[in-house]
Amino acid sequence: METMNITGRSRPIITQSQNNTSIWIGHLQTDPTDHFAGQTFRCPANGELDNIQVFSATVQTPGEMVLTLHSFDSENKSWGPQLASATTQVQKNDEERWIRFSLPPMPMHKEETYGFRLRANNAMVAIGEAAAGTQNPFNGEEWHADSRDQAGHYYHYFSLAFKVEMCAW
Repeated sequence: METMNITGRSRPIITQSQNNTSIWIGHLQTDPTDHFAGQTFRCPANGELDNIQVFSATVQTPGEMVLTLHSFDSENKSWGPQLASATTQVQKNDEERWIRFSLPPMPMHKEETYGFRLRANNAMVAIGEAAAGTQNPFNGEEWHADSRDQAGHYYHYFSLAFKVEMCAW
């Protein structure tokens, strides 16, 4: 995972572009269970959030995707209140592309832990992720849940392919 110190215009401050597998979000038309995914991360700089991007590996069924941003308590594995959200329409031609969720400007603080959750409304999308060995865990944790187990599970050796863009102070 790369981090950058920046000032001025919005740039990626966190980029985790490794992508050697994928996780599905949404649901198949034949399965009523909704599948969710998310990612936690520690903010490397003070600044103003602009957007979060995730890598779309495959779009089975186009539709609406929603990203919600939260503060996150790593010790207790607890999502804080929603800080911001963004919705985008995912199309079939969004396969193998970064999907951008433009968020309202909001301050983010160095060394604070945040997390975002993804859900797909009437869609089925594979989000790129990376699996790492026990020698190289990621700095944040990937979260998987579904409509039957909304608390979900956290994985230190998996990470969504994602970018966080902000203007550093």
